[in-house]
Amino acid sequence: MSSPPSSSSGKALDFEAASKSAVASVESLKLKPQDEIAGGVQVTSFSEIVDEVTLHFQLIRLAKQIFVWIGCNSANLGNLYAAAPTRPNNTVSVTSILGGASDNTGSGIARRLVLKTGLNIIVACNIPKNNSMLEANAEKKLIEKLIALGYSRPKSQSSGPGLSSS
Repeated sequence: MSSPPSSSSGKALDFEAASKSAVASVESLKLKPQDEIAGGVQVTSFSEIVDEVTLHFQLIRLAKQIFVWIGCNSANLGNLYAAAPTRPNNTVSVTSILGGASDNTGSGIARRLVLKTGLNIIVACNIPKNNSMLEANAEKKLIEKLIALGYSRPKSQSSGPGLSSS
């Protein structure tokens, strides 16, 4: 017959089991690469020269929304707009969070980005308000980047508000 383990060997077995458990716990907590994280945050920053003006962009992609910052001349936040798809007519609602009502630079961009992506959009826009061509070209560069990053929805789903894709 075998004798029961002595108290010192029992403690060693308990310590070994506890350390294996701790190692397994630490392994499960290790960070995974960004591409493997479901619903992770992705940050993209880039600059473009548009109409002889350097525009800076930052996109922060969350699980069901995109935060966009567009700026030139300074790193100020600028006007802030929130836009979201509205049911049942597939329209878009836009509201100003920060900024005056007389300056709507960025609200149109926010609305069209919702139509393009199908996601909730927050746009902070710090570009001159009286330069509609600069705003249009900034939006064009932004949409090109969104498409390159795969953030736009398929063509079959991007019909305008109230339009069916049949």
